This record gives sequence, C-alpha cells and structure tokens, in this order.
Amino acid sequence: MWDKLDRYGKEQGTEAPQPTPTPIEPQGAASGLAGRFKWLFLGIILVYVLLSYYHAPVLTRVGRYLVLEDTPTKSDLIVCLAGRNPERGLGTAELYKKGLGPRVFVAREEPHDALDWVRQRGVQYPESIDLMVMLLEGLGVPRSAILLDESPVDSTLEEARLVKEVMRRQGYSSLILITSPTHTRRAGLTFRKVFEGEDIRLHVVATPYSRFKPEDWWKSRRYTREVILEYQKLLFYVLKELR
Repeated sequence: MWDKLDRYGKEQGTEAPQPTPTPIEPQGAASGLAGRFKWLFLGIILVYVLLSYYHAPVLTRVGRYLVLEDTPTKSDLIVCLAGRNPERGLGTAELYKKGLGPRVFVAREEPHDALDWVRQRGVQYPESIDLMVMLLEGLGVPRSAILLDESPVDSTLEEARLVKEVMRRQGYSSLILITSPTHTRRAGLTFRKVFEGEDIRLHVVATPYSRFKPEDWWKSRRYTREVILEYQKLLFYVLKELR
C-alpha cells in the first residue's frame, strides 16, 4: 500500500507520509521522571534505615527531656501535686519520712460536676483530696503534718499560684515539688515562672513509684499517649501560659 501511495505521490509531485518511530512523549522527560522516582525511593529507604537503627536513642532523649530531677534538701514544705494519687502519695510519704520537710501540702482538685447531685442523694463520695489524705496517713504521715486548702484548682498553673499564696501566709521560703516523672519538666517551668522574683528555693522531684522509663516508654500504649499529651501541654504552656 505504501508503495502505491509513494508512486502516486511522485506522480503528483508529493511524497506519501512516512511513519515515524519517535514516541509521543519525549525520551528525556520520561528518563528524568524515572530518575526522580529512583532518588525518592532511595531517600525513603535511607530514612527508614536510619529510623530503624537510631529510633531507640532518639525516643529515649524525647522521654528523658520530660523528666526534670533535682537533688532535694531539707525544705519548709513538701508539695504533692494533685492527681495520680498512689504514685505521688507514695513518693511524698517517703520524702516526709526521710525528714526532708515537716509539712505536706495537698491541693484540692476541681470536683466532678455531678458530685453535688450525688451528695444530695445522701451518698458520701470522697474527692481526690480525701483519698490523698487517707493514703498519706496510711503511709505514716500524721494528719497534723498535712496542710490543705479548700480552693479548687484545675491546672498546674492554678496550683502553683495557690502554693505561692500558702507559702506567703505561712512564711515559708523553700519547697520540694513531687509529681509524676513525665510531669516534672512542665511543673518545674510553671512553678519557677510563678515564683519568679521571689526568694524561694524550689526542688522538683519525680516520684520513684512510676513505671515510666525514658528508655522504653514507646513500647507501652499508655506511656506513648502520656508522652504525646505532655508535649502538647508543654508547648501550650510555653507559648501561651508562660509568656
């Protein structure tokens, strides 16, 4: 067929169109795209290998940053931060029995919304502060050594401000702050900000009665959530509350 068209074209003074082997897409564009995919793939492999090899040291640093640990000395007051009663109460009682402080302060957490309705029905339901006092007494801290305040708090910042008022009223000049390990960094930053300009000595101590360990926290779903949440709160405090 092409021979007939060619002869006809020559007779008419034109040549028949010839098929071209050139592809519609240029070879250069295709090879460039393949090259980019190749380097992207190699980059992904490299990142994966690095994370697989170095994830433990990196994640250990992430967990360790949250834990602020001072060496406590004898102080006027031991402050047991509200929440996590068993682990914080155990650590507080231990500090008290070591003679590191003659008084223990416990703040009252914001009560549950439904607590009033529960009491209206004649049920005596304890608040967290009641449970903490019961725990401390059971661990050997006399009731006379426990200092309470009825003002409820719902954040570490409010708790720090309340402790500042209590220390002013009592004339105290030093305190030991005990809390959960992952909370120590944020608690220390918060209290030091609130006490800024005051002649107050502050030591932050992590309770030893916690299963959190910076070396393997990511292996536990509970502590994975806790670390992520604590970094979110820490960022919020630094950007908003502690300016």
